[in-house]
Amino acid sequence: MSRLFNAYVIVDWSAASKPNTGADSVWIGVLKRDVRFRLAFEAFNPATRAAAEVKLGEILDDLKKRNERALLGFDFPLGFPRGFSAALKLPGDAPWLAVWNQLDKMVKDKADNTNNRFGVASEINRRLTGGPFPFWGCPPKDALTTLQPKRTREHGPDDLPEMRFCDTAARAHSIWKLYYNGSVGGQAILGLPMLRRLKLARGEALKVWPFETGFGAISEADLSGTAVVAAEVYPSLVKAVPAPGEVKDQAQVRATAEHFARLDEAGKLGAAFGPSAAVEEARRQVIETEEGWILGVG
Repeated sequence: MSRLFNAYVIVDWSAASKPNTGADSVWIGVLKRDVRFRLAFEAFNPATRAAAEVKLGEILDDLKKRNERALLGFDFPLGFPRGFSAALKLPGDAPWLAVWNQLDKMVKDKADNTNNRFGVASEINRRLTGGPFPFWGCPPKDALTTLQPKRTREHGPDDLPEMRFCDTAARAHSIWKLYYNGSVGGQAILGLPMLRRLKLARGEALKVWPFETGFGAISEADLSGTAVVAAEVYPSLVKAVPAPGEVKDQAQVRATAEHFARLDEAGKLGAAFGPSAAVEEARRQVIETEEGWILGVG
């Protein structure tokens, strides 16, 4: 059985407000075959998101020159909980893309990592509820009327959901949490405009799963003309033991890349792009158009 991918690129993104390397910074792990066709791993640790975006472009361009297809995994949500785009009255038939476009208009992320993620969340809160909800979490100095350091209330039946379907399945953190350990909201706000630019630069050669591929098993024939499949991953699902000299984040991108490479080698990765059991049509529609899914979560 042929492999779907030649390379596995896993990105641990960061919402840091200043240049940073080592723990809690951007890590890019690349697992690809060397001249002897053996899998070899290389890690990159750019100090800023701007540098990381340039490096990612270089990695993907190099793989394209070699005619090698890549799985590109990001450790932040690629979609928001169901109803988010409609609640913001965003235009377009594809809710996920409407959200990406809106964030791209709002986000200011400078070359030195200075960014306005808390301001963006605060403005979205203002448009949605007029108060500090549903986004929450920030340093006290960044608190505003419409964004508070702590969560101000629980989600009720008339609110947008706290979790996407896949967050519940994976026991992952909510995208509404912007700060503190395990938060992913800030990474998503800053990461989605970057992924949008990568997508625009590569057009149809870069497909975003499951929005552009469907939430179903993928075969070699399905990927004809596709150079990159971008997907959401959750490195915490894979046990990562740091090697000597590795920081935790570095070990996680390596272990996650190795995990998907093993599945691919065994002919099992294609099935991971679909649900592990039957999914009701309404839920599938939400996953494919709004929320997305985490690769490898049943």
